[in-house]
Order: sequence, then structure tokens, then C-alpha cells
Amino acid sequence: MGRAEERRARQRAGRRAAPKRSPRTTGSASVGAVGAVGTVSPDGAPVGGRAAARAARTRGKNGKNGKTGKSGIRRFFTWKTVLGSLFGFVLLVMGAFVALYVMTPIPTANADAMLQSNVYKYSDGSILTRSGKLNRETVDLAEVPKPVQHTFVAAENKTFYQDAGVDLRGTARGILNTLSGKGAQGGSTITQQYVKNYYLTQNQTVTRKLKELVISLKLDRKKSKDYILAGYINTSYYGRGAYGIQAAAQAYYHKDAKNLTVEQGAYLAALLQAPNQYDWAIATDTGKTLVQQRWNYVLNNMVQMHWLDEGKRQAMKFPVPLAPKGAPGMEGQTGYLVDAANAALEKQLVAQGTASTLSDAEALITKGGWTITLNVDKKKQTELERTVKQQLTSKLDQKKRAVDGAVQAGAVSVDPKTGKVLALYGGVDYFKHYTNNATRRDYQPASTFKPVILAAALDEGAKTQDGRQIDANTIYDGTSGRQVVDNGTKVGFAPPNEDDQDYGPITVQTAMNDSVNSVFAQMGVDVGMAEVMKVAGKLGMDTKGMQAVPAQTLGSMGASPMEMAGIYATLDNHGKKVTPTIIKSAERDNTAVTFPNPIGDQVITREAADTVTSVLTGVVDDGTAKTSVAANPARDGQQVAGKTGTSDNNKSAWFTGFTPNLVTSVGLFGEDPKTHAQVPMTGATGHVPGSPSGRINGGSYPALIWAAYTFEAMGEVSKFDLDTTQGAAVQPSVTPTLSQSPTTTPSSTPTSQKPTTQPPTSSAPPSSSPTTSRPPTSSAPPSATNSPSTPTPPENPLDPKGPKGGQ
Repeated sequence: MGRAEERRARQRAGRRAAPKRSPRTTGSASVGAVGAVGTVSPDGAPVGGRAAARAARTRGKNGKNGKTGKSGIRRFFTWKTVLGSLFGFVLLVMGAFVALYVMTPIPTANADAMLQSNVYKYSDGSILTRSGKLNRETVDLAEVPKPVQHTFVAAENKTFYQDAGVDLRGTARGILNTLSGKGAQGGSTITQQYVKNYYLTQNQTVTRKLKELVISLKLDRKKSKDYILAGYINTSYYGRGAYGIQAAAQAYYHKDAKNLTVEQGAYLAALLQAPNQYDWAIATDTGKTLVQQRWNYVLNNMVQMHWLDEGKRQAMKFPVPLAPKGAPGMEGQTGYLVDAANAALEKQLVAQGTASTLSDAEALITKGGWTITLNVDKKKQTELERTVKQQLTSKLDQKKRAVDGAVQAGAVSVDPKTGKVLALYGGVDYFKHYTNNATRRDYQPASTFKPVILAAALDEGAKTQDGRQIDANTIYDGTSGRQVVDNGTKVGFAPPNEDDQDYGPITVQTAMNDSVNSVFAQMGVDVGMAEVMKVAGKLGMDTKGMQAVPAQTLGSMGASPMEMAGIYATLDNHGKKVTPTIIKSAERDNTAVTFPNPIGDQVITREAADTVTSVLTGVVDDGTAKTSVAANPARDGQQVAGKTGTSDNNKSAWFTGFTPNLVTSVGLFGEDPKTHAQVPMTGATGHVPGSPSGRINGGSYPALIWAAYTFEAMGEVSKFDLDTTQGAAVQPSVTPTLSQSPTTTPSSTPTSQKPTTQPPTSSAPPSSSPTTSRPPTSSAPPSATNSPSTPTPPENPLDPKGPKGGQ
């Protein structure tokens, strides 16, 4: 028998073995189905097929008698109930969204879309200026070149012409981030951004985001894409107080929107991501890099979307924006004051959580409605402006001397007891020089940093390499170009003194008077540069990113007049931290912004601060500021402390000084008017007082400006209340010999010593007419071993070689 026949035989046998259909019965017993269903026994139990198999499995799971069954929870959480619940939830959400869509109309423009003025006042309540005249001129989309229109789409929403006006995924992400407290996130379409700008607010709330979604959907159905794009580019904020593409074109390229090139349009489109950070005039190096990357991103997207030819794209160069033009009413010093106040308010809005970023805070302020009262005293502000003009700017003539055009002045005056900024000088004119010289931090403070080194030594109780306590009377080797040593090892730093002058063994007091680089370079290493920078930070210097290296003893970091005024105000305030504060109050919609107290904690001991103040009186009475400050006839016996500073190559010059009630820092900066690069100021004005070489040093114009302003603005004559037994304010100044230091090798006497034109000073307070000589005194500091008139050779002078340094 073949295989096929065998298979057919088996099939016939199977059919013969199949059970017969049971007759239909009455009652509860059901008739079993043939084969797959199985048969039913007289007692109702299945006896075959799949039904029997299921019954067997059930008995196996539920026990021998099959009476246990499923638990209550498992019966409830079946796939049917879960699926049904999910489906019901989806229907509920959809219903809620439909209801929200029906009930939410397209509103009228929000109040913030119609910009208001900000009112700025002096401390006495008189008006400084009003800003916020609507710097926006709406233009038809037809007036904007089509390629420029495309730059905004390429930058913000490549699917703009195809989408329904919303990005559901981006909106959902934004809502989740808002709920989880992660802050604002990107992802909105151009339609959504326009709705937010024009109809809603910048508040990051779930309600606002849902409204934005609904209104965007409705708007996209009712209005054309051109209408929405026109609204977007006309309401967006571009920085420089410019709302809308027309104002932005004027602000950055001094032209109308209809004349913008594709390259310029791409820059304006890139700006919208971070207007403050990407403004070329004030951007950091990082900001400039980021905006160029964004610009490239925009143009590359245009090529990808076939809106720009690849060849033309490759030939395009980044269009550097032109210098900003001042807004009406911002001329002179007004613009600098407003900018400084806005910057302070922006920082506080971010700190208290009102705005997520500085760019958001800037946009919030620019929208207007603020009343901002400054701490600036109107009379002192006028006096500072008059003094700078009288002492410096009236003497500058760029037509006669090209270098005169490079001289920039900045100054800040602070009340050390309250921290109030009483006056500020930002530059010759806000329209002519946009950068605020009072707050810029890109120039070296030079030797005005030396008091910080001494403050660190005194506060930390530091000692010299041979174990001597560092104070005003400690003796150091003032040899120019002397190698600095650390525990007997040369550190590779040997700064020369100004004009390579050798001073030999001198006290710290005399070293401060004459700004001796070699002494303070060694002192910085004795204290430890990490400790010096730590104290600098506590006093008010922004030390973030600064290296704790010996070169910093020359003040080689960047600092602003505002910053230096704060540091010296802290010294004047006996070591209690003073943060210069320009805003007295700021409010909007009857809601006031709360600012932190300008007077902080005790950051260095009172004795340390007062000793530094005492030492700094010697700079005025016997040192580098004697001619310009002490000899001023308007001084009238006023006690003064201060320090000069002149950077390497004469790129900056400073005088920061104070009386018991007024601290003022004056800085001069050499800046090329075209490239804005740092350049020397030597030779400016044609004749620099007290400087035959023509070098503008801290003791010349900066100190002259300081004295003329301070002695007019200070009020009644006053004296320092000092808790110290050291320094020129309480002790005479002497130049004794250098004591032995076991960490160095003896050598010969320094090549020269600065000649003395007068005997040591007396301990009496400065008079109104300082004399050129004072009676000698027999007292000497404890560490002095010989009369200053006959010094013995020092036992440890060091190698007088090293790189050039500034005063």
C-alpha cells in the first residue's frame, strides 16, 4: 500500500471514530460542538476538545475542586478594564480640548505689546529721563525682501509654510518642563511665538501655554501665513531697544528693512534667540562665536530648503553690525546711567525668578512701564561731569594729536556707609562712545590692586620667608627686577619697578607710597596668591576664572571703576562689605522689586582694613599722589587715602581714593576709536602734568580729576576713625635696612636707592597746605636696625633681573 493510500485510510478511520452529535436537551445542559468544541456530559462537564482543555487548565490553576477562582484585584485589572479606562481618558482629554478650543477666542493685543515709557529719576525724585518711546515701525511684509523673510523661517520654523501653526511635541515638552520646574524651553512655531508676543505674555505657565496652542490653531485657520510672518517679524524684540524688523534694521545697519541683504537678514534672524548676548557691540568673545554659528545655521537651512544657491552661500561673509545709535534723550551721561541701572535691574529680576535669563529680563524692562529711581545725586553727578571736562576732555584734541582720540575716562563715586552710587561717568557721550567706561572690566587696575595684597597679609596674619610678621613696618628689598622666591626657590617672576628704580631696603609703608612692584610681588608669594585672590573676592572683586599667580600682584587682571570703588569702599567701611548699588527703587504695575542690602558682612577684620587705610594716607601725603592730590588748595585739611595705578605700556591709568564719607575710582583707558583695541595713551594732551616723558600715570589726570571732584563734593572736612597703630596716618614713614632672611643667599648692596627729598613724616594729620619737609623723628619701626640716613648693606638682595612691569 502506498503512502497516499495509507493517509486516506487513516482519514476514513478518523471520521468513523468521530463522536456523534448529541441530541438537543432541555434544561441547563448545552449541546457540545463536534471536534474542537467537545461534548458535554450529562452533568454539564465538557468531555473533549478545546473546551475540555480549558477546563483542565482552570482546574490546574484553581485547585483540585476548581472552586478558588480569580482574586478581586485581578478581576478588576483586566486588559479590558485598562483599555477601557485609557480610552475613556483620551476621550475626556479630547473633549476638554474641544471645549477649550470653542471657549477661547482670539483676543485683542495685550497691553505689553503696546510699549510704554520707563521713567528714570535722580535720588531726589527729579526726572533724569524717559525712555521707551515706541521704537517700532510696522512695515508690510511686501517691503521686506523675500530672501530676508526666508531667513526668519529658516532660523525658527522650517515647516512654517506647511504646519498647522503649532508644534504639539514642543508644546507638550514645554508644559512638562514648566510643571517640573525646568524653566522655559524652545520648540514653538513662528505662529506660537507671534501669539505669545502679541496676544499673551511671557509668563511660563501651563495655562498660558495651552492658550497659546489653541489661539495658534485658530489663527492659522483664519489668517494667511504672510499675515502671521509679518506679525512675527514686526513684534519680535531684537535688542538695542528695537522692536520689529524696521527698528532692528536701523539699529544694527542704519538702513530700512527693504534694503537689507540676505546676510544682514540672517544676522537679525539669529539675534532673536538671544538679543542681549548676540549684540555684536557688547557681546563677549563667546557671544560673538555663538551668533556666527547661528548665522551659519540660518543660511545653511536656506540652502537645504532651496531658497539660496549653494555657490552664493559659500561666498557670503558675516555682516558685522554698525555701532549703535543712541535713543533720543540718552545723550551725554544719561545713557550710561540708564544702561547701568537697567543692567542692575536685569540681574535682580533673574535672581528673584521674575525672568529666566538676562535676555528675558532685558525684554521685560524694554517693554516699559517701569519707574526706576537711582541713588545718583544730581549735584554730585553734575560736578563729576564738569570736573572730567575741565581736567581732561577739554585738553584733548584729536586733530592735533591722534593719540588724544584714544583716551577714554570712566569714574564711579560711592557712599561707603550706604553703598549708594552717587555719581557715574561713562564716557564723553553716550552717542559717541557706546561702551560704559564706568562698568567695563577689560582694562588692568595695575597698582590699585596693591592694597588688596596688603589687606590679605594683615587679615591672614601672614609672615615673610624668614618668619617676620607682615605689617606696615616690615622691611623688604626694593631692588628693581629682583627675582621673587618661594621657600628659597625662584618662581620665575622678576618685575621691574617704574623706570627701573632701585629702592634698596624699605618698609611696606614706603613701598606703598612709591608703588614698588618688587616688594608687593614678593609679598604676594609670602601671603600665598590663593589667599590674596580669596581676599580680593571677599572685598568685592570678581575673581571668577582668575589664576592665582604672582603676575596678578601687578594688577594684571581686568576690573572696572565700579568694582574698584566697591573694594576701596569696603576698606573705608572698616572691612564690612560694600556693594556699589545704583538703583534706589524700581516698580512696575504697583509691584516693587526688592534689592539686597548693599552693606554686607565683615569680610576682613577692622584692624586689617583700618591699617590699609592708614598706609594709603601715605600715598597721598608722601607718595605718588602728593603733587596732584595733597597739594590741591581745595583740600582744606581733609584726610585722604588712595592709590595710583599705571598699567604696562600705559594702556590704563588709575586713581582710587577716599575720604571717610566718599569713595571715588577714576580710570583712563587707551582705546583705538576704530578697532577698539587697547593702545598706549603716552603723549596725549601734549603735556602731562608731572610726567616729562608724556606718560599718563595714575598720579596725573586720574588723580587730578579725583581731587577736583572730591574736594568740591565731599561736604565738611572729616578724619578717619582708625583702629590701628600702624601706617602713615598714625606713624612716621621711614626707610630702614633689610633684616636677615635665612631663605636667600647674601649678595652685594642694591645698585641704587631712591633719593630722599624730605625727612620722615610726623604723625600729625595732614594740613591744608602740606609742607615739603617735616621735623625728623627718633622713633623707628621695631624691625629697623639702623637710621634711614645711613642704611647698612642688606644681607639678602636677590637677582635684579626680570620682565618689564607697570607701576
